[in-house]
Amino acid sequence: MRHLVGSCCLALLCVLSASAASFAQAPAEARSKFMLAADLLITNGTIVTMDAGRRIIKNGYVMVRGDQIVAVGPTNALQRNYPKGFYKTIIDAKGALVLPGFVNGHTHVPMTLLRGLCNDITLDDWLRKCIFPAEAKNVTEDFVRWGTRLAAAEQIRSGITTFADMYYFEDAIAEETKAAGMRGVLGETFIDFPAPDNKTNAAMLEYTEKFLKRWQGDPLIHAAAAPHSIYTCSKKTLQDSSELARKYHAPILIHVAEMKKELDDSLKQNGLTPVQYLDKIGVLGPDVVAAHCIFVNADDRKTLAEHGVGCIHNPSSNMMLASGVAPVVDERAAGIAVGLGTDGPAGSNNDLDLMEEMDLAAKLQKISRMDPRALDAKAVVEMATIDGARALHMEKEIGSLEAGKKADFILIGLDEPNAVPMFDVYSAIAYALKASDVETVIIGGKVVMRDKKLLTLNEPEILAKASEYGKKIEASLK
Repeated sequence: MRHLVGSCCLALLCVLSASAASFAQAPAEARSKFMLAADLLITNGTIVTMDAGRRIIKNGYVMVRGDQIVAVGPTNALQRNYPKGFYKTIIDAKGALVLPGFVNGHTHVPMTLLRGLCNDITLDDWLRKCIFPAEAKNVTEDFVRWGTRLAAAEQIRSGITTFADMYYFEDAIAEETKAAGMRGVLGETFIDFPAPDNKTNAAMLEYTEKFLKRWQGDPLIHAAAAPHSIYTCSKKTLQDSSELARKYHAPILIHVAEMKKELDDSLKQNGLTPVQYLDKIGVLGPDVVAAHCIFVNADDRKTLAEHGVGCIHNPSSNMMLASGVAPVVDERAAGIAVGLGTDGPAGSNNDLDLMEEMDLAAKLQKISRMDPRALDAKAVVEMATIDGARALHMEKEIGSLEAGKKADFILIGLDEPNAVPMFDVYSAIAYALKASDVETVIIGGKVVMRDKKLLTLNEPEILAKASEYGKKIEASLK
């Protein structure tokens, strides 16, 4: 366990007096840094920066002021440049890895309340025969709020600090995400049939415009528009939703080329692949986050790269629904930013564990290409952190531990049997460590989980309510 010691600067007058003489003699740079006292200091950990040089600092520190990282470096440099005792909060990370929070690039968080419903069927049948009817009967704003709280608890516990979501009542999801202290790219769904929250396309546009306006400039919430896919949205819906997003400089989230039927239907109806069709109608751009990207040929990959589209690979979902294997190695080689996602926690993947996705992503590429070198441990850790941030077009804010970026990071303990010995940090993260090894989570400089205790969510209440909903949903389907 990591030990946290809290102390306010005002309560440190005795320390200040004792240190006054040494501080007066300190270099000007050190005095300047002291005058801007840090709110949080993480020390003595192995810092996995994921910066451009992919530095790993074996005994290092991360210093936070407000919601930003102000310095990262070796602990001995900290001791030289900063007076002791001038931090509001100190966390000793000795015996732990400190790394950027994981980025879950694609999910549908309220579907935690549909977890395990209709497993072991095709994607088309799962959507049309099971999920869409179940949602029509059960999804309300209250359902969405409790499902989001349950998902927030699960994601924080597994080290996820940012997630991209597509669902209904997304304004309520934004409220619950912010209350949990998480960072979210949250897309209100457009779909060409009556949805649980909006029954017409006009209502979807009106709701989404209010949603986009409300959350502009929020430090945690990035509101987005989310046309579901080319197989559930008309050309007009796709264009209207994209135009609305661009009016407010908001992201566009969409499923792209996720099943063979989608490809075959598009070729038959449009004479184009899904990527080519979206390009032709003006949807693709550097604000688009495309989930799945399985059935994309070389020309498609070139188009996605040229437009700056981020792709999100969802290995568990693709395997569970037998949708196919995304050409992740080729996509990365084409210059596409490829992140990782869990997909929704119902039917397509029954959990929100991005560490599991790292492991599966690497192994799926190895076996499908019959090459153990195809996608290595370092690459999948990149996909879960800095490349995941790039895929969401947020790499200037998150994804690595660097001065000026948001203070989103996690501490992973190394005192469990599965964690030792550790010869290679990336290999340990990708293949050996588990979500249950995550001990402490900081988002925007705020500690949301400490020593495996959630601080922003009432976990017992959430679990009890989820069980109630499970019984209600089961009864509605009889």
